[in-house]
Amino acid sequence: MSALLKVENLTASYGELQVLRDMSFEVEQGGVTTLLGANGAGKTTTLRAICGMVRRSGRIVLDGQDISRRATEDIVRLGVAHVPDGRGTFTTLTTEENLHLGAMARPNNKAEIEADIQKCFEFFPRLKERRNQQAGTLSGGEQQMLAIARALMLRPKLMLLDEPSFGLAPLITRQIFDILADLTKETGTSMLVVEQNASLALELADHAYLIETGSIVMSGSSAAVREDESVRASYLGY
Repeated sequence: MSALLKVENLTASYGELQVLRDMSFEVEQGGVTTLLGANGAGKTTTLRAICGMVRRSGRIVLDGQDISRRATEDIVRLGVAHVPDGRGTFTTLTTEENLHLGAMARPNNKAEIEADIQKCFEFFPRLKERRNQQAGTLSGGEQQMLAIARALMLRPKLMLLDEPSFGLAPLITRQIFDILADLTKETGTSMLVVEQNASLALELADHAYLIETGSIVMSGSSAAVREDESVRASYLGY
């Protein structure tokens, strides 16, 4: 497979605080890559840097286009959908209104947008049941489903997911990760996933990178990373 996203020597900071240090990695076309690491390692900042939400330097290439100096709005239009931790749904709008917002960066083709909403309802039947319900009244799992579905409405080339299991019960987490696996198979959407549940992340992903204090210290296939003794002891609990 060819790389959809290539990141070279990425550095990012908040004011005077440097968080990322010369990180280089790739996400394959149609593949799933996960970033592992402890809290504060720089995983969330990596996603924000790709989106242009923090001060950054280095080279970021998406589908052959250098987006290193592009604004966040331009990066969205080029097909990068970001699902932040905490979900970020518009709580006073209905489920269906949130999905329409996800398509705002697309041409206003009503028939295509409605067809994509129905496709989202196929992936997330619970959302169809809640289509007229305010997003703020949904359960945590339903809000996470809505955040992912809203990102899909962009028809993204690349989806960035930040802690999709955060605050969810194990059964709901498993359901969402199963849906993510189906999504990438059916739509071909590439994914870069930040996730504290390392076992689930490695199960979903093809490739993994381990970050410590803003630098990549290990990379490889998910199967190879899973078998590393230090990863097993620190992140998998056995």
